[in-house]
Amino acid sequence: MKLKNYALGSWLEGDGEGQILYNAVNGSEVAVASSKGLDFEAMLNYARSVGGPALRKMTFQERGRMLKALALYLTDLKSKYYPISYKTGATKADSWIDIDGGIGTLFAYSSLRRKFPNQTFFVDGDMIPLSKSGSFIAHHIMVPKEGVAIHINAFNFPVWGMLEKISCNLLAGMPAIVKPATITSFLAEAVVRDIIDSNILPEGALQLICGSAHTILDHVTSQDVVTFTGSASTGRMLKSHPRILSESVPFNMEADSLNACVLGEDVKPGTANFDIFIKEVHREMTAKCGQKCTAIRRIIVPSNVVEDVQLALSQRLKKTIIGNPENEEVRMGALAGKIQQAEVIERVAQLATFSPIVFGSLDNVDLVGADAKTGAFLSPILMINEKPFEYKLTHELEAFGPVSTILPYNNISEAVEISKLGKGSLVSSIITQDETNAIAFTLGAASHHGRVLILNETCAKESTGHGSPMPMLVHGGPGRAGGGEEMGGMRGVKHYLQRTAIQGSPDMLTAITQVYQNGGTKHESETHVFRKYFEELKVGDSLTTAKHTVSETDITNFANVSGDNFYAHMDATSLEGTIFTGRVAHGYFILSKAAGLFVDAKKGPVLLNYGIDECRFTKPVYPGMTIGVKLTVKEKIDQDSAIKIPNKDSNDPNAVLQEVKCGIVRWLVEVYDQDSEIVAIATILTMVKKKEI
Repeated sequence: MKLKNYALGSWLEGDGEGQILYNAVNGSEVAVASSKGLDFEAMLNYARSVGGPALRKMTFQERGRMLKALALYLTDLKSKYYPISYKTGATKADSWIDIDGGIGTLFAYSSLRRKFPNQTFFVDGDMIPLSKSGSFIAHHIMVPKEGVAIHINAFNFPVWGMLEKISCNLLAGMPAIVKPATITSFLAEAVVRDIIDSNILPEGALQLICGSAHTILDHVTSQDVVTFTGSASTGRMLKSHPRILSESVPFNMEADSLNACVLGEDVKPGTANFDIFIKEVHREMTAKCGQKCTAIRRIIVPSNVVEDVQLALSQRLKKTIIGNPENEEVRMGALAGKIQQAEVIERVAQLATFSPIVFGSLDNVDLVGADAKTGAFLSPILMINEKPFEYKLTHELEAFGPVSTILPYNNISEAVEISKLGKGSLVSSIITQDETNAIAFTLGAASHHGRVLILNETCAKESTGHGSPMPMLVHGGPGRAGGGEEMGGMRGVKHYLQRTAIQGSPDMLTAITQVYQNGGTKHESETHVFRKYFEELKVGDSLTTAKHTVSETDITNFANVSGDNFYAHMDATSLEGTIFTGRVAHGYFILSKAAGLFVDAKKGPVLLNYGIDECRFTKPVYPGMTIGVKLTVKEKIDQDSAIKIPNKDSNDPNAVLQEVKCGIVRWLVEVYDQDSEIVAIATILTMVKKKEI
């Protein structure tokens, strides 16, 4: 079978004989991959001219719903990918991480749409005043870059590596060209075929290269973004490409690193936390046959328990069943291919010069349902480096397979320093119940790691583990790990957006951002704003309320109702040495009274109070002072969902009278006194009904 590339809206076979791709388990031919003959410049231009405009026309909400539809579609098809994944050497558990993990990331980013407006752009941060009178202000907006996201992915996660990256660029409104590692590209191709067949993505939003893409970087521009996952040496070579440098193309690199796991000094053999440590290290050595960028390569343990760790880990590794992933008993599969197997063996031999093998063999491996001669299998290899500060190769050379090395330390400071010898890692972890050790290691090692996991029996049952990057957390690390970051929730999306400072009058910036800016014109509404449906409300619509003079009776009554008898409100004799000159009204009374002034009591489009985003009390309010409120529509947030209103006349508790479509309105609440000075300011949210069509 010859794999096809998806380019310029069509499935195209590459020219020539191509590269033969093999089943990692039995060595049989799976497919042939070739990208020869593809016009990479045309592909980039196609994405920019067709996919980019289509995505940029969509709002964040629409793009998010698109990701959700895609995630649901792939969920229905995911069982067909598992048999293909087994051919890469992955077990069922490994494949779950890759396939279900990738689809799960799509779901996570689809939900993230709620953090963005129903606009094609994003307003970033707070307004910045630039003048005394407030007539000149600034803000930041973020718009989609008008280029292409080029994703150069590693062989170990052909599905997750692709889906976690395109989740971010598609939500941002940017098309992608995906170049999976060739040796496992047959799995990525199967998934992309289904994505294209779904017609969920606009044309030009996704293209696929199965094979070499050596010259694609010759055609990138400053609007493009390149991401790379793989070896540090290859990443550095690509990052220094003349076109990347001359065009200042953003290049996000996530490289394999020498990640560390530390056993805390407080953890003793035979305890629950010791068992957790052994289990975690074992899992990271054997999951994906050790072919994970986050796998534990360095096992840092107190010098007095080195033998205990070696014995316990060896016993657990010995019980690991290795072989054909299609066998349900198998817990560790094969390396991705014979080339990877040879490379790992070569590197272990180099490391063994100063770090002897204490478990495993480079020559023999017991298998279930497989043949070591035809498959790319390797025994787990456990090594020991008794002089971690002297024998530096452990911190410099990575064997990208089921290989890890024990290193002793004498105190937590040494553990930190040993972890740093890796010169930058994606993740490190420490198993400890001791807060002092946890603090010392986390703060000491954080500068050299993209993520730190503190694990113990309190959280172990629900922990996602040392080696699991999560969609809402950054995945990346400094130094050797590449210096980049992926995912991280909104941070990952922002990599594909251009942040631009905008300056002007409050009215002009309100019009551009569709968020009311302080000092902008307020449009006094003839109809009470709470009588308007979501579609009828406009940013800047405002209501000025009647006024109320605060009395001591108000303060006393509120204290009785709330139970808040703080001395500043109730005891005028205790105010010496405070900023108050008399009994002061409760801040929450001021806010409550403000609500009483601006709320329209009759049933109408406003369904409920959704919450408060921010609130500040800026000036004391004393008895005799008069307050009023200005209520202004600050922002409208459209919703794609509806709330269900139950039928109270039905005996069925699940009966629904109707589904009501609604949106969220953010209101600016300004409470001012008789001198027109602001005494309280808040942003409140209400759920407002849409008109029935």
